[in-house]
Amino acid sequence: MLYFAQVSIDAVALGSLYALVALAIGLVFGVMRLINFAQADYITIGAYSLVVPSTSAVPILMFGALHWVPMIFAVILTVMVLALLTERLAFRPLRNTDTTTLLISSFAVSYFLQSLILMLHGGRPKTISIGEGLTGAVQVFGLRIPGIQLLTMAVAVVLLVTLVLFLKKTSLGIQLRAASENFSMARLLGVPANLVIAIAFAISGILAGTISMLFVIQTGSLDIRMGLMPTVYAFFATVIGGIGSLPGAVLGGYIVGILSVLLQAYLPEEARPFRDAVVFAIVILILLVRPQGLFVTGGAKERV
Repeated sequence: MLYFAQVSIDAVALGSLYALVALAIGLVFGVMRLINFAQADYITIGAYSLVVPSTSAVPILMFGALHWVPMIFAVILTVMVLALLTERLAFRPLRNTDTTTLLISSFAVSYFLQSLILMLHGGRPKTISIGEGLTGAVQVFGLRIPGIQLLTMAVAVVLLVTLVLFLKKTSLGIQLRAASENFSMARLLGVPANLVIAIAFAISGILAGTISMLFVIQTGSLDIRMGLMPTVYAFFATVIGGIGSLPGAVLGGYIVGILSVLLQAYLPEEARPFRDAVVFAIVILILLVRPQGLFVTGGAKERV
């Protein structure tokens, strides 16, 4: 029983990360019908902004050398500005084209950002140490819980609650919800298209910057593809939750994260290297039964 509780905490912590990434993907899709695969590179660049550009495997801290409050602000601001720039330069000029063109643009942005990181930092992984105090574990009713897991779950709850309040209680949030429900009608009613799309990208950048720091604290390393797998898992989460449904994206993120950890813990040892294949197979089975997603009823897409 104690082992199951320990595994459950690990699962919820990982699910929290996937839920935040899925939420960022779902927000942008809601207003632009765009699956932004550059979201993975937002996370990567947020992590690399902690160090000075260098091809050396031994990094020199940049934002990572700051006190934790300005460090958080600097990383999140960097990624938010990057997200807004990609929206303005790569996606806004193509807004009136078909979704295939937008999808290709997102791949182009992703590869451009990867190449930029390679040019500035090289391709070798780097070891970095920030938030050392969070790597230790605390004892709670016999469970050893790493501080970074507690932080991850707390940050996820705070961000999710803040975003719900923003969407439901503020004028900009209501406009964003209206645009995600019916973009054309929202524009006819006076909702500024450029503003709400920029807000969606800004929020996705804020989430990516936050996730990048959580990953760096947890893994202690920088890698050019560090944002790829979380984004792939989050994409599957948005699909099984119901693409276009923000609550579905969040719940899908928790489902995928929990499945991943439970399979790692309980699969036979010889089958554990195939954990990802099992997770994706379960996703396929879910979609065969519920192609519209688990949290969308009647074939229509619910949105917050």
